[in-house]
Amino acid sequence: MTLLVLLPEKVLLRRPVRKIVAEGQSGAFGLLPRHVDFVEVLVPGILAFVPPNGEDEVFVAVDEGLLVKCGQQVRVSVRNAVIGPELGELEQTVRDRFQQIDAREQNMRTALAKLESEVIRSFIDT
Repeated sequence: MTLLVLLPEKVLLRRPVRKIVAEGQSGAFGLLPRHVDFVEVLVPGILAFVPPNGEDEVFVAVDEGLLVKCGQQVRVSVRNAVIGPELGELEQTVRDRFQQIDAREQNMRTALAKLESEVIRSFIDT
């Protein structure tokens, strides 16, 4: 199978895999090459895959999104994802990334609040 992990701005990962394990709204599931075509809504968690040539399992932390298996291609479309060879290392990377996202979201909320107050003031002053 070929696994594609798609983010809004780029293709994060495109590689052949032997097995995929992920978690959807209905629970954890595994996919093998001859699995029936399949669609699942993913919940935030860990997606794991095994490369075809006996390499170690690889982990991808994913945000909520959608997984579609059609033939030999599995597409995972999510807003955020991080690849890591080890779960411990991946956990720290995800924490750092979420702290950055939280800080950006807080700055955007502050800017939006200022903009809203300016609009309200302009209505009151007229």
